[in-house]
Amino acid sequence: MKTRGRHLPFDILYEDGDIIVIDKPAGILTAHTKVIGREARESQWTVENLLTDYLRKGQAKSRKKAWLVHRLDRGTSGVMMVAKSEETANWYRDNWHELTEKTYRLKVSGRMPASEGEYRSFLKDDDRTMKVRSVPDGAGGKLAVTRWRVVGETRTATDVEATLETGRKNQIRVQFADAGHPVVGDVKYGGKKADRLYLHAWRLKVKLRNGEWKTFTS
Repeated sequence: MKTRGRHLPFDILYEDGDIIVIDKPAGILTAHTKVIGREARESQWTVENLLTDYLRKGQAKSRKKAWLVHRLDRGTSGVMMVAKSEETANWYRDNWHELTEKTYRLKVSGRMPASEGEYRSFLKDDDRTMKVRSVPDGAGGKLAVTRWRVVGETRTATDVEATLETGRKNQIRVQFADAGHPVVGDVKYGGKKADRLYLHAWRLKVKLRNGEWKTFTS
């Protein structure tokens, strides 16, 4: 059952002794930027800071905090999970692909050439352009694999469901842009300007510390 925490601008989809799963709105940063420490917690409206305050319940001396396990871009909405301890965060980070499955919904420009497919490429941060770009194998990039299928279409755009086999930065955005079908609203990677980035973390399947599997959707 969804709950709304103290002063939180999003719903909590699930909470136990190890993790919190939320429904993140578009427009909220996952983590604070260059500002760190108390100043960051008090001045920056991020998932990390908001959930840390939620866990501390107004106790200034509390050492509780929200530990990031994965991230969603500022413009991306949907299901996101944080851990309540460093140990749990490291367990998920170190075994992410064995313990989770992430599925996105997105709207891309144009009509896809097939009803389903797979993108495989090597991605690398470009410090000069501040973007992620595709590079040849052996050029220092990390393998990114995305499986996708069409779930709806119009004359000028396509609704797509994409499942990540790897979790690289901006993976979906770069691969669909490279294919000539940038995400609608993703001006950074050549998409059409829109009221928001049309990329949504729709479903997260996760293995809990007790061995049980749970699926969360937004």
